[in-house]
Amino acid sequence: MTGKEQSYINEAFDLNWIAPLGNNVDGFEKELAEYVGVNHAAAVSSGTAAIHLALRLLEVEQGDAVFCSSLTFVASANPILYEKATPVLIDSEPETWNMSPAALERALRDAKTENNLPKAVIVVNLYGQSAKMKELADLCDAYDVALIEDAAESLGADYVERKSGSFGYFGVFSFNGNKIITTSGGGMLTSNDEAMIKKARFLSTQARDPALHYQHSEIGYNYRMSNIVAGIGRAQLEAIDLRVQQRRDVFARYQEAFQDIEGFSFMPELKGARSNRWLTALMVDPARTGVERTTMIEALAEENIEARPVWKPLHLQPLFEGATYYPLQENYSFSDELFEYGLCLPSGSNMTIEDQERVIQVIRRLL
Repeated sequence: MTGKEQSYINEAFDLNWIAPLGNNVDGFEKELAEYVGVNHAAAVSSGTAAIHLALRLLEVEQGDAVFCSSLTFVASANPILYEKATPVLIDSEPETWNMSPAALERALRDAKTENNLPKAVIVVNLYGQSAKMKELADLCDAYDVALIEDAAESLGADYVERKSGSFGYFGVFSFNGNKIITTSGGGMLTSNDEAMIKKARFLSTQARDPALHYQHSEIGYNYRMSNIVAGIGRAQLEAIDLRVQQRRDVFARYQEAFQDIEGFSFMPELKGARSNRWLTALMVDPARTGVERTTMIEALAEENIEARPVWKPLHLQPLFEGATYYPLQENYSFSDELFEYGLCLPSGSNMTIEDQERVIQVIRRLL
């Protein structure tokens, strides 16, 4: 916390606006949209809710196909299943660890041949790094498919002089407790289409018709963000540039500390992009280090230090068994390799140099 959150919370109490309406909600939407560089935003209860609303607004229905990054947290794709649509999963590529434009192009070409183009493509910006959004957006435009940019992990990142989350027809953000800024829980749906954001607000407040009595003509959701939570978000957003620099500093210290280690390869930063380095992620090659990734995680855990593998790709998850998957190459899945060797180290914005040095020393002793 920055220390300024309480003033926004107190203001909400003073004005007696506690529920999902009020000046903090309005202010947070406006300020987030301005920061990202889009025209409109709707504050909701989670990033997952934002993705779900985006799919509803695009009229995704049972039987429709929705393409999605495979290497991501399950929340990116669960809303596809909410609408009983069909997920098609796309591999990542080495330059960004995010969706491969080549794999997406193959998938779109096949879908067009089969006369079954997707209603949407959900591209995830993993671990704070933007995907090749220009190439991906150009592909979606060429096939006239809506692009949803899941920037839940990449708020504050830049790509070709634009903020992450500004490339899609919809942008999605998360303010969960582990994100680079937090409201304890919450999310945001952004778009340059004002009508769509107005409809998102309508759907997120139980889709109540404009009638004197309570009347409902379509399914709605209790997805709106509270005025208290939005107040926390406003203060957090004021510190976003500092938080990005803190995470980048953590990443740089790890990179410097392990620059002599054969077999460590850190998540790259795409040329023309600036990652927020939400998490410090790297690949550990056991053939060169002599140590398995799992052994490293266990050694850190013995010192009460938490490290984790990268996300398990969705095409390997039981929930998505049988889903169509487009790997990077016909006989090679880069996401599988990342899952086998990928490691996320402690990366909090408030991590002290002493804490980080302790992590570094445990790993160096093991090696």
